[in-house]
Amino acid sequence: MEKMTRTIILSLAVLWMHTWAEPAACNEAGHIWGVQFENDFFGGGTDRHFTHGTRLSHLTKPIPWMTEAADRLPWFSAEEAREDDAGQLKARATISFGQSIYTPEDIAVREMIKEDRPYAGWLYAGFGLVINRDDKRYDQIELDIGVVGPSSFAEEVQRKWHGIFGLERPNGWDHQLKDELGVALFYEQARRFQTRESVWGLQFDVIPHVGGVVGNVFTYAATGLTVRLGLNLENDFGSPRIRPSLPGAGYYERKKFNFYLFAGGEGRAVLQNIFLDGNTFAESHSVDKKPLVGDVQVGIAVQLSRFRITYTQIYRTKEYDGQDSADQFGALSLSCEF
Repeated sequence: MEKMTRTIILSLAVLWMHTWAEPAACNEAGHIWGVQFENDFFGGGTDRHFTHGTRLSHLTKPIPWMTEAADRLPWFSAEEAREDDAGQLKARATISFGQSIYTPEDIAVREMIKEDRPYAGWLYAGFGLVINRDDKRYDQIELDIGVVGPSSFAEEVQRKWHGIFGLERPNGWDHQLKDELGVALFYEQARRFQTRESVWGLQFDVIPHVGGVVGNVFTYAATGLTVRLGLNLENDFGSPRIRPSLPGAGYYERKKFNFYLFAGGEGRAVLQNIFLDGNTFAESHSVDKKPLVGDVQVGIAVQLSRFRITYTQIYRTKEYDGQDSADQFGALSLSCEF
């Protein structure tokens, strides 16, 4: 399984080198590199359920051949973009590498806690497209491929960091999900209602979205919206987050200073969640998941020239039967445009 993981990552890297070499459209924001760090220590101060996630990402400039590829999708028209010097349609490529860690509520217990969620890790690489029509709409398609189980190195990462910070040692990793190749194909679409002026010279907008994912890791349908208040909201749909989450396109234009506050919510109809349902092809620990899950989030984004930092506080409803209470955790996103 580890050899397969390395092969997948190497293949994506080769494809990415070809993407990087493609010429980009002029007068556009440059390549954007980002890191997302999510942990239940922020706000909740807990150590349970979705307890940690890290994701590294790279978003390219708009790429002509990517726009040509978008022309093959039925709901786009690249011909319109080619005829318009302003370039209404722009397609960017994105690659990411991430790890998510899940644990039950009581990590001190060595025995399996049958009524609580399994220990699990998810190590993956993703490759996708982010396609926008000016500042009115964007679509994102991403394929994540990786491994769930011991080969995700979640146990080693959690134990290492808990040792460094003197936190409680997690003792139940012997009962984690078994190794399984994981695949998840995501699609998201967001549309912005017209930006309007508010008090003190600020702007506000409303961005509804729909989306979903199919795969043995996650399968769900989602819908929700985000409301923002701040400066210069055009050409920015917000920071990306570790899925499942409210979406964000990730791109932005360089400005001397910019900021906005945001709040949003999303509801998901969940058919598959391997971190609750257990392994697909082998017997493993599992719990009865809830078919409907909701997220509510609030946060702030601040941009200084080419740098942007975003903090989000997330509140998530109960995900499985027997869960004592809803979850809350924080997400920190750092981005730099080159």
